[in-house]
Amino acid sequence: MDSVAAVRRFNRTVTQRVGALDDRYMARGRPLAQARLLWEIGPGGAEVAELRARLGLDSGYLSRLLRTLEGDGLVTVGPAGRAGGDGRVRVAALTDAGRAEWAELDGRSDDFARSLLAPLPGRRQERLVAAMAEVERLLVASLVVIEPCPPGDPRARVCVRSYARDVSRRFDGGFDPALSRPVHDEELVPPAGVFLLASLNGEPVGCGAVKLHPDAPAEIKRVWVSDTVRGLGVGRRVLDELEKYAAERGWTAVRLDTNRALTEAIAMYRSAGYREIEPFNTEPYAHHWFEKRLAQ
Repeated sequence: MDSVAAVRRFNRTVTQRVGALDDRYMARGRPLAQARLLWEIGPGGAEVAELRARLGLDSGYLSRLLRTLEGDGLVTVGPAGRAGGDGRVRVAALTDAGRAEWAELDGRSDDFARSLLAPLPGRRQERLVAAMAEVERLLVASLVVIEPCPPGDPRARVCVRSYARDVSRRFDGGFDPALSRPVHDEELVPPAGVFLLASLNGEPVGCGAVKLHPDAPAEIKRVWVSDTVRGLGVGRRVLDELEKYAAERGWTAVRLDTNRALTEAIAMYRSAGYREIEPFNTEPYAHHWFEKRLAQ
């Protein structure tokens, strides 16, 4: 089966079945885009920048949608300073009418979900729900973007701090970055190396770095993935991109070290073709050292 044709056919079926083509979504007199934005704002409100990232909308289109909802008396948009927050941040909030409409949409959405399942016998309902969950996971995985990022960028700092917290919970005796072999920012910028950031809807969810040692194999460091996307193959994608980066610059091998507590990482490295070698550094938290030859 042609993959592209299958995806397009799936998209056509879903958009028709969920009512995405109807300009009166859920019989509420507005198209799906407006209804979805109203839902995402929610009773608690939301920052406009957060909405733009979460929904993947450009600022102009989002502004037009918000103006329409404002004109209908469902939403107000203004600086967060009105509520004592940062006045530079714009926040969208539901009016009383907007909260009533949100509640109506919530109920109708439940009813619509039931109508999708109702024509199917029990076992097929289970199969459909399981298939939907798998499709959702894979679609989320496809939305993760991996790209170079300066190691001093706040998003990179968030990832490195998260990495340190995660390994500290798992290592016997914890983890003190001051005792680990240092990784300096200047080692992770071209041409010395690179820091890769994985993000989902603008939020950092993973990272990894490679140091390009002169006259020695490249060294992979700080591969980390957030729990929010764990199991979606993000770690393997980061690893692949780091290997590709080194190979494209002429390196024929990469090395890394890891702690015995990181069993999932060890399994990933082995499945990716890494073989265990003798220690090549004095990292105090390392129990395993691996190397992989890179295809040129």
